[in-house]
Amino acid sequence: MSEAFDLIVLGAGPGGYVSAIRAAQLGMRVACVEGRGTLGGTCLNVGCIPSKALLQSSEEFHHAGHALSAHGISVGQVAFDLAKMQARKNAVVEANVKGVEYLFRKNKITWIKGWGRIAAPGRVEVNGAAYEAKHIVIASGSESTPLRDVAVDEKRIVTSTGGLEFDAVPAHLVVIGAGYIGLELGSVWRRLGAEVTVIEFLDRILPGMDGEVAKQFERILGRQGLKFRLGTKVVAADASGNAVRLSLQPREGGETSELSADAVLVAVGRRALTERLGLGELGIRLDGQGRIATDERFATSVSGIHAIGDAIAGPMLAHKAMDEGAAIAEILAGRVAHVNYHAIPGVVYTWPEVAAVGKTEEELKAAGTAYKVGKFPFTATPRARAMGETDGFVKILADATTDAVLGAHILGPDAGTLIAELAMAIAFGASTEDIAEISHAHPTLSEAIKEAALAADGRAIHL
Repeated sequence: MSEAFDLIVLGAGPGGYVSAIRAAQLGMRVACVEGRGTLGGTCLNVGCIPSKALLQSSEEFHHAGHALSAHGISVGQVAFDLAKMQARKNAVVEANVKGVEYLFRKNKITWIKGWGRIAAPGRVEVNGAAYEAKHIVIASGSESTPLRDVAVDEKRIVTSTGGLEFDAVPAHLVVIGAGYIGLELGSVWRRLGAEVTVIEFLDRILPGMDGEVAKQFERILGRQGLKFRLGTKVVAADASGNAVRLSLQPREGGETSELSADAVLVAVGRRALTERLGLGELGIRLDGQGRIATDERFATSVSGIHAIGDAIAGPMLAHKAMDEGAAIAEILAGRVAHVNYHAIPGVVYTWPEVAAVGKTEEELKAAGTAYKVGKFPFTATPRARAMGETDGFVKILADATTDAVLGAHILGPDAGTLIAELAMAIAFGASTEDIAEISHAHPTLSEAIKEAALAADGRAIHL
């Protein structure tokens, strides 16, 4: 007889493991199917966590070698040990995945090891064994989107996975794609000494981010040594020789040029990982981008089967998947839950950081929305001056009539932490006046948010 559960979750990434834990907390008997040797999915194993570990280590090295003298601190010649950096990164990953294992044990969640397939509604097969469930949640995540005519070997032509594992700093790293992943990993290896060239098909970096923020951020990255070739496409890659030779063309077509590199990072986005699940045989509907189509309660076109995270529409962000994981557990337990997609922040963890929530100025213009802008630079923020971190600004977009915050964008130190206040403002329908009337501790970086809110009404104090 097959083992039976209230819920089987396919995938133990951020969405899957949060869904499993919350469902167990709500009294369900839960199993989670994961074929990777460790829990945590792409994010904890080869994505968010290891990349942030390397970003932190490389930033510490860069800061020691370039910024301490301004504080009157002399350290002499600074060197780094890449093997130790990688070992530290691996230790950080291990601590996180072991933490999820502990939470599974604590909440009595069964980890079914292997790749799962939905044989029928209410029935999952893993390694030839069958399991029954009242509910099934697909949290299968995503994978790096391949680039035609650029064959990845994870040695010299790599995805983000291989881009975290170099055992020597490439003399010249070419990054294909100027999105979050490409700019973060490009920054890591630039700080450690690589020449970095970023190739982007569009005529700007960070597609989807506010254009003004992206423009200034490109200038800052240029000062840090990253080179950009925008409006350019890669049409071929040859890794047969000592160097990888890329053939490039202008986006609109034209004469082909060649660029050589020691390593190439393909970072043109991610796509839903839905193969091998048996979705076609079940009749589960996909959208035009290969993602699982769901309703507002995460239900698929087949009763009893739900989907969350990168496998469905929406931003491919770990915290979005976590929110959905908790929400579907609540829904299956008969409770009311929802995810506010207007208040999900996105962060680029370079230095300075870039963070955004809500609408961009371009989106408001396209929609014909009347809006006002409040902006405040970190150059006028006392704490930022004391830190020596004055690049960037806070930008708040508000409805011209109601003053409600519609979007917020931060380029600057600790932007990823600062954006939470503005995400909460959007979630609770706050106005710029609401933000401006809240006392922000002095001196802190968050004062720039208060001043930007004041600036939306033309009454910034320190500008």
